[in-house]
Amino acid sequence: MLTLVIGALRARAAQALTVFVLTAVAAGVAAAGPWFGFASMSAAASADIAAAPAEQRTLSARQNIQIDGDPQGVLDQLAAQARDLTGLPSAQPVSGLVQSMRVTQGTLSDTLPVAYRDEFCAHVTLQGPCPAAAGDVSISAVAGQRLGLRPGDQLIEEASLGTPPVRFRIVSIYTAAEPASAYWSNRLFRPQNGLEPAFTPIETFADDQLNRPTATYDVQLPAELMRGDGGYDLGAALDAAGSQFAREQLELVSSSRLLLDSVARDRATVRTTVTVSLVQVLILAWFAIGLAGRYTSRERRGDAALLKLRGATPVGMLRLAWGQHLIPLFAGAVAGLPLGYLLARLLAGPVGNASDRRSALLLSIAAVAAVLAGGLLVLAVLEALTQRRPVAELLRPVRRARGDWKSGLVNLLLLAVAVLAVYQARVGDPAGGFALAAPGLVAVAVAVLLARLLTWAADRGGGAAVRAGRLRIGLPAARVSRQPGTDRLFALVVVTVAMFTTALGGWFADREHRAVRSTAELGAQRVLTVQAANRTVLEQAVRRADPQGRRAMAAVVDTSTLPAVLAVDSSRLAAVARWRPEYGDVAALSAATAEERRPAPLPAVTGDRLTVRVRHEGDSPAVLSLVLQHEGTGAAVRVSFGPLELGEQSLTGAVTGCSAPPGCRIVRWEVTAPATAAGRVEGAEFPTAVTVRGLTQANPPATILDSATLADINRWRGGTRAAAMNLDASRGALLMEINEESATADYQVWAVEDTLPLPVVLGGPVPDDWRFAEPGLPSLGNGVIPVRVAGTTAALPVLGAAGVLIDLDAATRIIADASVTGTFQVWLAPDAGPDVLAALKTNGLAVLTDETIAAREGRLSRQGPSSGARFALLCGAMTLLLAAATVAVAGAVDRRTRAAEMAALRMQGLTRRTAVLAGWAGTAGLIGTGLVGGLTAAVLAVPLVRAAVPGFTDGWAVLAPPPPLSAAAVALAGLLAAALLGLVGGLSELRMLRLLRREAR
Repeated sequence: MLTLVIGALRARAAQALTVFVLTAVAAGVAAAGPWFGFASMSAAASADIAAAPAEQRTLSARQNIQIDGDPQGVLDQLAAQARDLTGLPSAQPVSGLVQSMRVTQGTLSDTLPVAYRDEFCAHVTLQGPCPAAAGDVSISAVAGQRLGLRPGDQLIEEASLGTPPVRFRIVSIYTAAEPASAYWSNRLFRPQNGLEPAFTPIETFADDQLNRPTATYDVQLPAELMRGDGGYDLGAALDAAGSQFAREQLELVSSSRLLLDSVARDRATVRTTVTVSLVQVLILAWFAIGLAGRYTSRERRGDAALLKLRGATPVGMLRLAWGQHLIPLFAGAVAGLPLGYLLARLLAGPVGNASDRRSALLLSIAAVAAVLAGGLLVLAVLEALTQRRPVAELLRPVRRARGDWKSGLVNLLLLAVAVLAVYQARVGDPAGGFALAAPGLVAVAVAVLLARLLTWAADRGGGAAVRAGRLRIGLPAARVSRQPGTDRLFALVVVTVAMFTTALGGWFADREHRAVRSTAELGAQRVLTVQAANRTVLEQAVRRADPQGRRAMAAVVDTSTLPAVLAVDSSRLAAVARWRPEYGDVAALSAATAEERRPAPLPAVTGDRLTVRVRHEGDSPAVLSLVLQHEGTGAAVRVSFGPLELGEQSLTGAVTGCSAPPGCRIVRWEVTAPATAAGRVEGAEFPTAVTVRGLTQANPPATILDSATLADINRWRGGTRAAAMNLDASRGALLMEINEESATADYQVWAVEDTLPLPVVLGGPVPDDWRFAEPGLPSLGNGVIPVRVAGTTAALPVLGAAGVLIDLDAATRIIADASVTGTFQVWLAPDAGPDVLAALKTNGLAVLTDETIAAREGRLSRQGPSSGARFALLCGAMTLLLAAATVAVAGAVDRRTRAAEMAALRMQGLTRRTAVLAGWAGTAGLIGTGLVGGLTAAVLAVPLVRAAVPGFTDGWAVLAPPPPLSAAAVALAGLLAAALLGLVGGLSELRMLRLLRREAR
């Protein structure tokens, strides 16, 4: 038997080789699926974890506890309990203590917690020594600037009203080295509704006033657990640990649920898309193998007839036929197994976890076995059907009439399944059930209908064309009509071309969608997240680094309030930003800002003393203060005049920090009560009136405010935090009067450098608060700042579907010395080189992160939807190879028969030119019509199933996605499919024409 099998394979080597190729391609995709799936799931999870905020990767155990003089013992006990209760491997644990405190300095009163944290000094940049003794503290640069404190000063705080104040020694100023790192992920050690904590050694918490702090123990969750490697369920483990913590009166804080849900969605997306794509490929592979077996069975029908005449049993005949199929099928499966691994490694990378590697190996073997078993089953059924025929029919070279009721029923069932898939895709879940396979099923339905139409046209038109003498058309049509399986081959070409087209279109659309999102989230080609003392330093540093304003732009993103705010240097926006039509006119903000009628700038203060001529009227004493801000450093400078006596007087106050160019600008006047016994200065909630008549400076001498400037009411405005002071500039001076009828009053009078309301560009819907009141922003630090909408857009860069765009310089002047949150950024144009980056660092900016659009796209490409699009493209390409191999089979088995037929027709007078053209026309017609049918099916499937580009795992949908099938994708898919199928068909025809020439001799 083995000798007969080997002999049969040698006699039909081309057919055996084609079956080997079909099996190898199908087995390669089947083997690649599990490896690709596990690698993609791990890569997607790693991308999600890397992009998530540090707090979502941190587990924190907390307890409000009484220290009783042993703070270190409290932390050690909490750490031991947390380790025992979680039972999770952890790395880099960090313990800490934090006590809420309140500080009052001058007219300012704010929350400033006192905290201890392990290895604090290793994670900050210090101006001064590290706090080492009890009572030593290091305060943040923002707190120091806000409170006017520096190393060597005392910090006096209260734990609560009525408790004795606690005095600390300020030894240094700190700036967080990596604010976005895991070390700072605990919100208790970041500013909440006040200033950043003041950090102190642990011995400080032995003080009785710091006896009830919150103790914390923070650990980083291992990435392999968060990824779910080996099927580990971290969410269930955290739920169980949370119950145990509650029983021990501890609080377990974890923000990882959102991240774990994102990882789970990515894994589910990859699993579903890979499974659906694999099932489609397996079905098409079995169909292609069966079609190849049908074609090659024509040459085995004579063998079967002879074996029947010689008395061979059906089992023996089936064993012989199976032997001819088993060897190429098994060889193809063996070759496909490593091929699939290499394909998956190339597209998705390695599978890192050992348990996942074992699972991927077993599943890939099972998938290849399914290809082999399915192929053998299909071929066995075909052979059994062939052997059932009588000997006379097996020896008959001409087949029966095509088709019967069974094939019609199968076609009808396929159409019904396609209709069901379209229905589910349109009304149900587009990511479940038949919906994912709906485009392929639509292609099947179109292929069935077109195959019927092609057969009917060949049957009706072929004979008529031959009788009319149009042999160049008639002979190819007669070939289609007489050759069994041509309609199925045509259907296979249509389906595979359609699948490849939709897969290529989906891949292109996914790439464009990622590019759109990356551009929208970053705003520029390259974005640096930087650290600076304040917004003034940020803006001035960028302007000095890029004086022309074409390569760099300062920006501040604040998403902590509603609406979110993006502040940009609007004069540079058009040159630097990657602007999209959805954002409206790029010049709208700069034009609105330029239209504002700003008063001429007040003279800068550069001296070391200021003298004010003032008149005080009222029953209560008052203190007059002037707040300045350095134009280069943004540092606030407070000059105090007073206390004021009744009547006319001239008072002098010392100025420190304004002598360096370009000097200081006037920010506001403040009228306050004198300091109380507790050291606090209260707001001026008393009837009083202060008239400023002039302001001069000394060293160098200069007039800062004269009567004309003070009498210009357009230069001054009241505060917006409470009832504003009454202002009167009609008498050649500035009168500031407290309204005695008000229970509370805003005791500040601001110098106007930017007219209010502030122009903004509104993105998305109007905020609810603006529907019932005047538009205003609460995020600029000094009450609600009124704004006017200069333009509206559907979306804004960075902020997305809702937010406002404002001018950074105008906002900085309004904010002045207020403590305002926000992420400092520098947007860079594509042509910004290393010199710009070096200049930014030289001008005092520390770069924390550096991200480009390409890097953001790369991270998004590892998410589940993008991974699915890549695997779908791989499957589409492989199905096209299946169709090409099947076309090669069809050409190989008919080659000699067609050559003999053509030779006979040549002897009857058929010209060589007509024979050649008829041969080419048959193959070209089949491939061409199949190609057009496949492209048509792909184009029809998109609107029928309402196909859309797969979204992102986190549901981002700020900008509309691109169409899932573009004209460029259709054109490119058509060219690639035509090239591959045309090459295979052309080679087949060339060999047939050589046989024709040989027969003619």
